[in-house]
Amino acid sequence: MADASLGDRVAFVTGAARGIGRAIATGLVARGAKVVLADRDAATLEPLAASLAGSVPLVLEINDGPAVASCLDRLPEPMQAIDILVNNAGHDIGGRTRFDLGSADDWAAIIETNLIGLMRVTRAILPGMIARGRGDIVNMSSISALRLVPDQAPYSASKAGVHMLSDILRGELAETPLRVIEIMPGLTRTNIVATRHRGDQEAAERYFERFGMALDPEDIARCAFFALEQPPHVQIAQMFVLPTNRW
Repeated sequence: MADASLGDRVAFVTGAARGIGRAIATGLVARGAKVVLADRDAATLEPLAASLAGSVPLVLEINDGPAVASCLDRLPEPMQAIDILVNNAGHDIGGRTRFDLGSADDWAAIIETNLIGLMRVTRAILPGMIARGRGDIVNMSSISALRLVPDQAPYSASKAGVHMLSDILRGELAETPLRVIEIMPGLTRTNIVATRHRGDQEAAERYFERFGMALDPEDIARCAFFALEQPPHVQIAQMFVLPTNRW
């Protein structure tokens, strides 16, 4: 059976303005897909959309329930039938803190975006996929979903939730043609490390230097394309992606 082509498919990518989301969105456009670039950062989103033919910007805060529920109505009609959903948006602001010193408000914000926001977007798009009998959901989880990482309790808990949600969705959709793909990256050079240090770029660079090697967003994007381009009867359920110097 031939591999699935991404040409002429419609993708919806959250957190599309930078990092892994940007790399996936750029690669999807290069493969002929039409892409909804969803992000809350309008200033970065607009020029990105202008540089990617076949893309449409959508300023969206995934924590805003009503906005997410109606997000498809804000798109041109040809872009409303989503074939590929990439749940990539997330953050870890203030997350690199020992649990007993952490802030409950920070924990709530992390879980609200990384898990509840992802669930909101999936709930808005999944019914249409089921009705059309086609669709792929790519959930960006983390190795932290399964591995013990001290000083990262709320982030790890949020990604563990994404991991279990992905498993449950895969089970619920097993009698349909839909696929649920979970990607669990290790350390990747994105802005999320700086957000853990509340924007301190020097602290972020010291963090990367400490580990000696990190993945690039394009590495994770290639994993997503590998899974998406498999024949329809092949589901890459989980991908655990690490720098070579980690285990």
